[in-house]
Amino acid sequence: MTHTLDLYWSFRSPYSYIVMPRLLELERNFDARVNVRPVLPIAVRQPEFFANSDPLWFSYLFRDSVRSAEFAGMPLRWPRPDPVAMDFATRTYPKEQPHIHRLTRLGQLAAERGHGLAVLRAVSHLIWSGEVDGWNEGDHLALALAKAGCDLAEMDAAQQAEAARLDAAIAQNEADQRTGGHYGVPLMVYDGEPFFGQDRYDQLVWRMQQKGMAAR
Repeated sequence: MTHTLDLYWSFRSPYSYIVMPRLLELERNFDARVNVRPVLPIAVRQPEFFANSDPLWFSYLFRDSVRSAEFAGMPLRWPRPDPVAMDFATRTYPKEQPHIHRLTRLGQLAAERGHGLAVLRAVSHLIWSGEVDGWNEGDHLALALAKAGCDLAEMDAAQQAEAARLDAAIAQNEADQRTGGHYGVPLMVYDGEPFFGQDRYDQLVWRMQQKGMAAR
């Protein structure tokens, strides 16, 4: 019996990036399947969320995300450019966003084609690892997708042609995410039980093993 979980995941979340290697490891080492469900970041879905938050929320996020990546043995630097355009002085987000809708549609398309985890891992590493500046420039994104066995030019053409359908699928992911028990990412929902955050991964595996998940 294959044990399946739903993964609600955002390209703007450092914690989503941090959990990726472990989810790939889960599928590789156990009789498990991760159903990738990309969602737009909370900053796009609810722009007022951060504008109304305490300033300490941001300072802690930056410190904790770097520490969490270091603990996981992963490099992390805040993306250049940020996948979500933001005015840091006012903590507001313009309605027009140059990157995140494209990225999320590409993630949804990859999931539908059976390349979800591989694409999320390759692209999030490009965006968050700090190995390059301007991840959106030149052939960086194309090379990242190629590592996952995908062709960026073909997928870009598809996501543009199917934008309305993909946006509807992403909106359904977001509705199902809340039904699953949380609004944040990464959210892993297994057998109706939500596990929010990369730091709940070990509890997720523990629960899956309780319910009979076996090693490969």
